[in-house]
Amino acid sequence: MHIYISGIGGTGMGPLAELALDAGYSVSGSDGRENSMTRELADRGIDIVYEQTEESIAAEHLTNPIDWFIYTSALSDDHPELKFAREHGIRVSKRGEFLSEFIRNHNLSLIAIAGTHGKTTTTGMFIWAAGKLGLPISYSVGSTLPFGPSAKFDPRSKYFIYEADEYDRNFLNFYPDIAVFPSIEYDHPDIFPTVDDYKQAFRDFINQSKFNIMFERDHQFLQPLANADTEVFEHQATRAEIDLPGQTNRNNAYLVAQTLSTIDNYPVTKLHQVLSSFAGAGRRFEKLAPNLYSDYAHHPSEIKATIDMARELNPNVVVVYQPHQNIRQYEVRDGYKDAFAGVKKIYWLPTYLAREDGRPVLTPKNLIAKLADKDLAEPAEMNEELSNFIQSHIAAGELVIIMGAGPVDDWARNML
Repeated sequence: MHIYISGIGGTGMGPLAELALDAGYSVSGSDGRENSMTRELADRGIDIVYEQTEESIAAEHLTNPIDWFIYTSALSDDHPELKFAREHGIRVSKRGEFLSEFIRNHNLSLIAIAGTHGKTTTTGMFIWAAGKLGLPISYSVGSTLPFGPSAKFDPRSKYFIYEADEYDRNFLNFYPDIAVFPSIEYDHPDIFPTVDDYKQAFRDFINQSKFNIMFERDHQFLQPLANADTEVFEHQATRAEIDLPGQTNRNNAYLVAQTLSTIDNYPVTKLHQVLSSFAGAGRRFEKLAPNLYSDYAHHPSEIKATIDMARELNPNVVVVYQPHQNIRQYEVRDGYKDAFAGVKKIYWLPTYLAREDGRPVLTPKNLIAKLADKDLAEPAEMNEELSNFIQSHIAAGELVIIMGAGPVDDWARNML
């Protein structure tokens, strides 16, 4: 079977390509630009084109007929590749349909990691721990990993570990054996117009899961909940138990340990030791160079958690921040007030625009005005001047975090 993936470089689509390749499918795809994910896929021999036109997909279909066209949520309904697939009778779906069918066909027990924050890191922790324990698993995570591919199919595996994203209600395609929730907080206003819409999607997902694991704060946030089978924890993992920087990291690892001890009776103390050596995930407080890190944080709660983690390593923290989506900025701007507390300096970039709704774009000055200490931040651009500022901070022994979900990460890697 030939699978063609439009938007193959995306954090949800790239891992799907690796999974399909492992399972013996022929895989190709397209994307608007090269990034770390497309480079990883190209290294595995996947053919990728960087012009998403009717002519390019027609040429691919002529050479190797496409059986299944899978597309990202960012694709418009009149996109030329999507139109071509429909007009030529090719099966068309988003990634959730493919993955749920894949899991069923291979009789895998699904462990889904869901929630607003911490999904990628927590999924990475599961994969890391399974590898160290010699537990065969198949998996898909929405990032690159320094210790393996972004997705893998192992025919010996009983479990499929999946980062179940709520965006576009993707997670409602799945019926997990276990669902794990690191953190839940309202997000994605372009999909969920109200807080209760967001909560209800999670309630529906929880009811689709046989067993759920979460923290008390999130259990309370989702009330009223039906009588779903749920284990609720209040514990805050200490550095003595799990030797990772950042309270959020330690809490995420704690949930992983509790889950693994449930499914295979591993001693929790042994699991804590294994998780203390976790090598991290791409763009999740990823060390690029001495005193230079990259992080995907683009929500006030994520920003605060990342800064708290960084300040455990170095009290002098500088942030280069690129907001994500103008539509989201209207929802989160008031949350910026104390999100950057404790940093020495913020270089605030223009918002990365995607899937917008036509509202006026909030500028760096508009958003900086929401900070409790406005003098911490200044507007900036991704240019040589910013590169020089970053290098001067590093030379002074300060820790610099490149922060955001947009192309600022690629810029930093290329410039620095």
